[in-house]
Amino acid sequence: MATFRPSTPESRLAQQVRQQFVTEVDGAMVDLTAQVQGRLASLADEVGTPAQMQERRDSLTAFRKLRTAWVEAVRKGWREALVAPVAKPTRPQDPLSFELVGNEAVENKILSSRLVLALLDKVTWELNDLRLRMQRLEGTSDLAAGDVLRPEVLAGLLVDQWAASGMSREAWVSVQDVVQKALVDRLTQAYHRANEFLIQRGVVPDINVKARVQRSAPGGARPSAPANPAETTSGYNTGPGQGMESGPGGAYVRGSGPAAASAFRGASGAFGRASGPTSGRGPTSGAAPPSSRMGPSGAFTRTAEETRMLTTGTPLSRVRQRAQGVLGQLRRMLSDRVSDFDATRPAPPSPALAAAISEFESAESAEYADPNVVYDSAAVHQVAGRLRERANTLKSKAASTAEKATVEIVALMFQSILAEERIPATIRVWFARLQMPVLRVAIAEPEFFGTLEHPARQLIDRMGGCVMGFDVASIGGSALESEIKRVVQVIEQYPETGRRVFQLVYDEFQKFLSRFLTETGATQRVVSVAQQVEQKETLAIQYTIEMRNMLNTMQVRDEIREFLFKVWAEVLALAAVKNGPQHETTLMLKRTASDLVWAASAKPNRNDRARVIQDLPNLLQRLRQGMTLLGVVGSAQEAHIKIIGDTLADAFMSKTEAIPQAAIDAMAKRLANLEDFVGDEAMGDLPLNAESVEMMLGIDTSNIEVITEGGSQPSAGMVAWSQAIDLGAWFAIDHNGKAAQVQYVWRSQRKQLHLFVTVDGHSYLMQASRLAAYLQAGLLVPTEEEALTVRATREALAKLDANPARLLN
Repeated sequence: MATFRPSTPESRLAQQVRQQFVTEVDGAMVDLTAQVQGRLASLADEVGTPAQMQERRDSLTAFRKLRTAWVEAVRKGWREALVAPVAKPTRPQDPLSFELVGNEAVENKILSSRLVLALLDKVTWELNDLRLRMQRLEGTSDLAAGDVLRPEVLAGLLVDQWAASGMSREAWVSVQDVVQKALVDRLTQAYHRANEFLIQRGVVPDINVKARVQRSAPGGARPSAPANPAETTSGYNTGPGQGMESGPGGAYVRGSGPAAASAFRGASGAFGRASGPTSGRGPTSGAAPPSSRMGPSGAFTRTAEETRMLTTGTPLSRVRQRAQGVLGQLRRMLSDRVSDFDATRPAPPSPALAAAISEFESAESAEYADPNVVYDSAAVHQVAGRLRERANTLKSKAASTAEKATVEIVALMFQSILAEERIPATIRVWFARLQMPVLRVAIAEPEFFGTLEHPARQLIDRMGGCVMGFDVASIGGSALESEIKRVVQVIEQYPETGRRVFQLVYDEFQKFLSRFLTETGATQRVVSVAQQVEQKETLAIQYTIEMRNMLNTMQVRDEIREFLFKVWAEVLALAAVKNGPQHETTLMLKRTASDLVWAASAKPNRNDRARVIQDLPNLLQRLRQGMTLLGVVGSAQEAHIKIIGDTLADAFMSKTEAIPQAAIDAMAKRLANLEDFVGDEAMGDLPLNAESVEMMLGIDTSNIEVITEGGSQPSAGMVAWSQAIDLGAWFAIDHNGKAAQVQYVWRSQRKQLHLFVTVDGHSYLMQASRLAAYLQAGLLVPTEEEALTVRATREALAKLDANPARLLN
């Protein structure tokens, strides 16, 4: 139960903030509904299957009819959430008590969580500032669970009222990106204005980084707010050796040493570091994460904000939020230590600094003019030293403290990247050439320090993540090395284009990667087989559904139905994959299905019986041909032929009504163009085994592990994570007691099948649910717990914590 705060000057000011915030966000609804309707109208005009086109038209019609009700319900919900309740202390719930939750509530929660995650990526810093000021103002430890200032409350109402108004979840999924884009800018502006409103009234004008740290008092009670709202608290000081490390479930535990490190590894599950001996600073070293290796005070400063994030949400969201927490700490440090840093106002570099950057870019192009030179570790050390010297020179040319700080942070990030020994030396040298272009972007677009989605970050992360599993010998002279060199050279040719050139080459690299990872002979064959397996099994399922629909109104013997559904649908699917849906052989096999239905129906007419006797040899020959194509031969084939023969004999004696010829003709016509009627609805797990793969193309499957079992039923969060894995990512797999390092190289068009390959070409093919189950069970573990640029940012923060003066000196 909740009570409400008495009317005080502080509570009235807090209420005024919330009212102003809701009014600001409410103004986005008009534009949002227009954009949503535009997206639905655009989708309705797209060409697709008949089922898809009808569904899109229905979604557009429903939105036009129900949008007013949806908007009004959302606005009403926001107004009702204006008063923030104060939760009374309650007795802890019985851990053995359970509560049933409806499927609709769970699905709505998943949809709203996706929207919240996308919003938090953009509004985290303004929200954290406002959260702290409201805590000081109202004397609480955090915003209430139902506070309208929380993004999850806003997003939850949007999703819940969408479903409550009668619109489908499928329609919401199709417009969610539009809703996200419309809300991000308005929410950022609303949080910013709320902060300005409170600052003008003297509520925590300056926020210390340590004021973010929240700790529970002994016994689980929350500490009370300080009497002076402007006072910034640093929380409890951690003594020597009392850093924070990740414990089970993502929570942080006190302590250091093996016990704490073990707690992290035991809790990390599918997204922790892989165990086993490795070299360098790799994620498979089995060491505690970077946050736990920092000094006593530095560790807590940077990990405190991540504690709350890591204890909730799906594994994918926890990994993402943890990375976002690192960027949040960087953004806060810049705001606190750099007086003229403004993340909301992009500005080009000052003339002197821009000239110095251009000079160094030209020098680097001349130094590495020969792309055929192979660089070793010594060359990497020389490059790192030269870049450090140039960073010092650039800082002397900077016209503001913001430029100095940006130069230093980018330099520290690239020092970390160049020290990553798992990246081949020659690739690190080419990465070094990106420092100046990245510096240009970071100065002109401070968003680089605030979002994981910046194309410059994404490009470096993808290129670095792909090459970490290769040694110098295997990558030297490869197409991957050539593509990385080409990407760097393109960026250097267009230094003034900013993020546009990074976005362009990032998209091109993604396309290249999808080809490169599957271009080797063995992998290419496996991909070809797997793609055909998915096509064949999907078509078989869809053909079965369509034939069931066609035979619903016909009097057909159960034996014939079972043969058509279990055998002939597979025959048609395999023929369509091998020869094409309109190939002469495929069309012949489709006609065979309608001929069999007609032959097995009642034959009261003498002419019909004579026709069956005349056509029977040819019909049986076609049935044998189809079963042979499927691999049904010998005694199994003869058993089917006998059942069909007995059924045809019984049809001669049947007194039931014959199937009209018009119905048979309609079935034949529909079968001939069956692909036009099947939909793209998601299927369950496709039947998959080594025998079916070997039968499809007749290749040896000894080098292919087909994984069809293992792990428990995966959660929705794990399924979402499995669908979001980037091509090229490296994993440690534990299959049948054998461990191996594998790279994710391919996913099928319908995302039903996934392929992982070792460096020596051994393949692991698995279904979608098995992939999620392996992730959930820790049988498939990412070798990287954080992206390359995130780790570089974390290590830069550690160096700046140890020596704060270097930021501006």
